[in-house]
Amino acid sequence: MPLTLQVIYPITDETNFDFDYYLGTHMPLVKKYFGEHMTAVSVSRGLAGGQDVPPPFYAIATMTFNEPSDLDAAMAKAGPVLDDIPKFTNTTPQMLIGETVLRQLME
Repeated sequence: MPLTLQVIYPITDETNFDFDYYLGTHMPLVKKYFGEHMTAVSVSRGLAGGQDVPPPFYAIATMTFNEPSDLDAAMAKAGPVLDDIPKFTNTTPQMLIGETVLRQLME
């Protein structure tokens, strides 16, 4: 099964996040360094944590890889991507590497 790398950017009272920079500069860096190893990438912007609850995260980026070796190859090139993080946020990103156990498209 494919693997995913999710990068989650938590919101706290002391943090900020520049979406324009993130989408216009950071995500192109992700594509440059990880692109040949990924099969897909998506970014979700946090809107809410439930009904009438503020979002707990600024964004969640999900990158999909066919094989563990593809993820390993991407992570070996992660230096410039990681070095760019302080340019758009002062939050500490969380990461989750997962195995895709269900993928279903709805019609």
